Amino acid sequence: MARRQGAVVVSLLAAVLLGACLPAPAAAGVQLSTLPKALDVTASAKPGQVLHSGVDKVTVTWSLNTTEPAGADAAYKSVQVKLCYAPVSQKDRGWRKSNDDLSKDKACQFKLTQQAYAAGARGSFEYTVARDIPTGSYYVRAYALDASGTQVAYGQTGPAAAFDVAGITGIHASIKVAAGVFSAFSVAALAFFFVVENRKKNK
Repeated sequence: MARRQGAVVVSLLAAVLLGACLPAPAAAGVQLSTLPKALDVTASAKPGQVLHSGVDKVTVTWSLNTTEPAGADAAYKSVQVKLCYAPVSQKDRGWRKSNDDLSKDKACQFKLTQQAYAAGARGSFEYTVARDIPTGSYYVRAYALDASGTQVAYGQTGPAAAFDVAGITGIHASIKVAAGVFSAFSVAALAFFFVVENRKKNK
């Protein structure tokens, strides 16, 4: 009897220790589908327009949607603006996929700015496309955050208004020109030596 009780106690202790060692389940993030689309967001880039990384700029503006009742933004403390991959640039790329759980969302990877929210005013930000932004189609999304930094509302330009970014390939234009010239010279040199060798054989 004593042995059985001892075995039960050991088993319980083992279970407690195992539970303590296991990581706690990850808390689910905010669901985009539960957030009110309360922000009116615009971008100066036109649909289909091509912006070049490290060169071109886009101006983003946001304000409370006119359809929202007065005081709807009472909890808004700051606005976070992100650049998101459009669906066409997410296709067959799991590392860019959108997810309703914002803690797992991979579409909106690039933070453009975060600013204090000014009730009743239109906010704006001029963004120079960063050099590390990959080639693709993008749209802009803005989140209203509460005092804890949690998303409580959002707005976006949407995939239908997506613009394109031409990323930097890492190969400078001068290098491409030099490579082309060198290739042409190599072909010409090969042809020259071929002719010389043929003449030697004919003699």
